[in-house]
Parts: sequence; C-alpha cells; structure tokens
Amino acid sequence: MKYISLMGATGSIGTQTLDVIRNHPEQFCLVAISVGKNIELTRKIITEFKPELISVQNQDDYEKLKAEYGHSTRFSYGQNGLLEVATYEKATILVNAVMGSVGLFPTLHAIQAGKTIALANKETLVTAGHLVMSAAEQHGVSILPVDSEHSAIFQCLQGEKDSEIDRLIITASGGSFRDKTREDLIGVTVEEALNHPNWSMGAKITIDSATMMNKGLEVIEAHWLFDIPFDKIDVVLHRESIIHSMVEFQDTSIKAQLGSPDMRVAIQYALSYPNRLPLPSGKRLNLEDIGKLNFEKMDYTRFHCLKLAYDAGRTGGSLPTVLNAANEAAVNAFLNKKIAFLQIDELIERALDRHNVIKHPDLDTIKEIDQETRVYINTLF
Repeated sequence: MKYISLMGATGSIGTQTLDVIRNHPEQFCLVAISVGKNIELTRKIITEFKPELISVQNQDDYEKLKAEYGHSTRFSYGQNGLLEVATYEKATILVNAVMGSVGLFPTLHAIQAGKTIALANKETLVTAGHLVMSAAEQHGVSILPVDSEHSAIFQCLQGEKDSEIDRLIITASGGSFRDKTREDLIGVTVEEALNHPNWSMGAKITIDSATMMNKGLEVIEAHWLFDIPFDKIDVVLHRESIIHSMVEFQDTSIKAQLGSPDMRVAIQYALSYPNRLPLPSGKRLNLEDIGKLNFEKMDYTRFHCLKLAYDAGRTGGSLPTVLNAANEAAVNAFLNKKIAFLQIDELIERALDRHNVIKHPDLDTIKEIDQETRVYINTLF
C-alpha cells in the first residue's frame, strides 16, 4: 500500500489523481490533501476518501470545515498547512499538483522528510531546479514526473543508459491559437484562449499552452529532470497529442510513448512506478482510426514565449525565476482582462531584460526575486 499526500486536490490534476486512487483502493490510500477555495468538492472528497489531514487556503474555510468534521479529522490552512500536508508523517508519496511557485517550498520540505515526489508542478523546477535536484540527491529521494511529456520521456528511458541519450523531443499541440498568426491574435478573448483543442486543463496552463510558455517551462523542467543540456532538447509541433514525447539515442533510434490524451496515464504511472496498473476507464489508442500523425517545425518567432524560455534556461541562475514569476503575473492579468493576449510575452520580456542575473541564488534570494518580479509586472498595466 502506498500512502498519498495530494496538494491541489480540487484542481484538474488533483481530481484525476483522485480518480486513479479511486480505481485502485488496494494500491493507494489518500491520507492528506490541500485544497483551494472549492469547499463543496472538498466536502465530497472528505466524505469519500476520509483523509486524516486537510489543509485549506484561508482561515474562514478552515474554521467552517473544522466545525463540521473536526471531531474525526485534522485541519490546517495557509502556507503552514501546505507544509504539513507535504511532510505528513504517514505519507510515502507527495503528489504536487498545485499551480504556480507556491509548490516550491512544500516540495523541498517533503524531500527533506524523505517523501517520494510525484511532480506535476512545473514551476518548482523552473524556479529552483538546482536546489530541488541537489536536495533530492542528498536525501536519496526520487522525483517522478507527472506531466505527460516528461512521463513519456521517463517511460522511454526505462532500461536505457543515460550516456547513450542524444536528444529529447518534446511534442506540443500548439494550443488554442496554433493556426493563427501573431496579427490574428490581436484582440482575442480569454474565452477563445481557454478553448484547447485536445486537453482539458486548468485556466492558467491552458493560457500557457496558447502562448507556448508551457513548452518553455517543460524544456527547463526536462533539463533538470533528465540532466540534459538545452541544446539537446527540441520541441516539435504535433497536433494530435498522440505522441507525448520522444527520445533519440546515439545510434539514431527514436523511442516514443503514445496514447490517447489522458493525464491519468501519467499520474498513475508516477504512483505505481515501477509497475503498471490497469486504467479501467481509459480510452485505448486505435492507430487505424487515426490514420496519420502530423509534425511541424516550431516557429520561435510566432511562439515568442518559447524562445524566451530557452534563453532564460540557457542563461540559468535567477533568470528562470523571473521568467516564471513574470509569466504567472501576466497570465493572471490576462485572465482578469487587464491586458491583451499579446501583452503576455511583452511583459515577460521586459522583466527578463531588466534583471541582473544571480548565478547561484539561494532560497531566500529566489523568494525575493519572485516577489519583486510580480510587483514589477503589476506596475506595467
């Protein structure tokens, strides 16, 4: 039995993680969760899974739920609550499915507590990959990828030697605006941006898909997860989202992981690793029905955010922290209709250009740069 702490239980990845746990009660037990503001769904999770520890975002919801369930369940809230869930003594695996850089500190604490990390939070490695991977090595902790692209690479590497890897190839659907020129994007609405053609995801990551920043963050994350130089990580446009990513080896062989677009496959593999389990409600891939797969070269002028991410990753140091914080602030502004879609990459680039890079930032410095960058972005609109 594996005991699961789940951060972000009411979000898109969180609810799909619950589905995996629900399907395999003999394998997994949910012992702790953190949630945001969806208290109705939280009540349903408490009733069904009976976790021992629940952390909520604000104190009012903490008081409310504690009054309802406090006789049998432990409650907490805020940043301290996240840390409690991340390090809950009974848990053996932490699933980090929260959105944004808020996931960094709990992950580091969980690593120090010896928990296996199932990581769905890109920003943890983008913001402080050097600190996270160093801590994982120091404490002998495994970091298992939950993103479909990184899970695909991880699966392709099973049984292979790291020294024989020549290139990682990350696939990208292109998002909701993949067939539009930059001129076509003038005046696009939030609603249009949230209409992803292949995947059902949360609002922030759907916008990141539309700007291609999600691929940029994934490139930086892949660099840290697999210890691969940026010049050996490519992105290719693949509309069908059938091949989730590929690995090319020094003998020119390429291995790919294929499947229907379903995040539960990657989530379940991270939880069950090194074994595979049935996915009862999963849709099987029928290549005869698909007929053909399409691939296109990535246009870094059209998808400027992807270029910015590569540049920040290659420079390294504190610059990826700025990239991530600026992106989060700019996407939030777009979702709240304070800026236009094309202003997202403009604001990010301004934040990157003004930053004086610190080569080996410590945790306090990263936190300071993160906050300062968000404040700066919010002065630009």
